[in-house]
Amino acid sequence: MFKFSSCAVFTLLLILISCSPPAEKISPIRQNITLSVYASGKVLSKNQYEVQPNNTGYIQKIHVSEGDQVQQGTVLFTLTNEATQLNQELARISQSFSERENNTARLKDLVVKINLAQDKMRHDSLLWLRQKNLHKKGIGTRVELEQRQLQYSQSKTELAGLELTHETLSRELQYNAENAQKNFEIARSRANDLKIKSEIDGRVYALLKEAGELVNQQSSLAVLGDGEEFILELLVDENDIAQIKPGQNIKVNLDSYRGEVFDAAVTKINPMMDDKTKSFVVEAEFTKSPPQLYPNLTLEANIILQVKEDALMIPSSYILQDKYVLNAAGDTLEVKTGIKNYQHTEIVSGIEGTTELIKP
Repeated sequence: MFKFSSCAVFTLLLILISCSPPAEKISPIRQNITLSVYASGKVLSKNQYEVQPNNTGYIQKIHVSEGDQVQQGTVLFTLTNEATQLNQELARISQSFSERENNTARLKDLVVKINLAQDKMRHDSLLWLRQKNLHKKGIGTRVELEQRQLQYSQSKTELAGLELTHETLSRELQYNAENAQKNFEIARSRANDLKIKSEIDGRVYALLKEAGELVNQQSSLAVLGDGEEFILELLVDENDIAQIKPGQNIKVNLDSYRGEVFDAAVTKINPMMDDKTKSFVVEAEFTKSPPQLYPNLTLEANIILQVKEDALMIPSSYILQDKYVLNAAGDTLEVKTGIKNYQHTEIVSGIEGTTELIKP
C-alpha cells in the first residue's frame, strides 16, 4: 500500500491548478432572437372525416376506389340488410291499405245509412205531430201519442249515433293513413341508409373495408377529405396554451420535406384539453405550402410568440439564478433579462456589449 505525505498531496494540487486552462471568456453579441412554442402534429385534409354507416348490414358493393374525386351525394358503398328491406315492403303495403281513398266504401256506406236515418226521423216527426194534433181533437189514445213520440226520439238517437260513427271513422282513417305514411317514410329512410353517400366534395383517401364484410354504426368504412386544401393539427402543452392566439405565425418542418421550412398561421384553438395527453389541439393553415401534401404526414412546428431584432444576447448557461453573470474578474453583476430560449437570453440592462464574461 502506497502512502502520500501531506506535502506531496499539496504539491500535486499545485501542479493540477497550474495546468488547468483559464476560464473561457465571451462577450455579448447582437443578433435576432425568436420566442416560440414547440408543437408536434400532423397534416389533415380539410373537412377530413371517417365514413360510417347509419345502419347494420353487409357491404354489397364498393362504388369508388382510393384516390377518386367524388361529389357530395356520390354513393360510396351499398349495404344489404334483408330485415330492413322487408320492413320497407311491409310499410309500403300497410301504407297502401291505409290510404283514405282505399277506405271510401266504408264512409259511403255510413253516408247511405245516415241519409236513411234522416228520412226515417223526418217521417217519424211528421207522424208524431199528426198524432199530437189528433190527440188535441180527442182522437186517438195517449198511448198512441207516446208511441209516436218514442219512435221519433229513437230515430233522432239513431241518426246522432250514425253521424258520430261517421265522424269517428273519418278521423280514424285519416290517422291511419298519416301514420302508415310516416312509417313508410321511416322504413324507406332506413332502406336508403343502406346506400352510404359522400357528405362533401372531395377525395377518397382510404378504403377501410372490403365487399362482403359485416359493418355497423361504429364501423369506419373510408376516409374522405378535401382534395386540394389541407390544415395542420398541432398538439400544444397545457403550460403553453395561454400564449397561443389566432393569427400567430408558425414555422413548420415536415418529415417528408427534410431541411425545408414552411410558413403557416394559427386559425383555431380547440378549448377542450385532452386529459390523457394534457394538451390542446390547435389548428393552422399553410401560408406557404409544400408542392404536394397527403393526410397524416407528421410534422414539428414552432409557434412564433415574439421576434426581436438586434438584441444583446449571451448563452443562457452564463446566467445565474436568472439575474446574475460573472465578469472576467470574477465579479458578480446583476442584469435584467428579456426574451430567452433554451440556448440564448436577451440582456436588457446591466452589462455592455464589450463586457467580458466567464461561465459560472
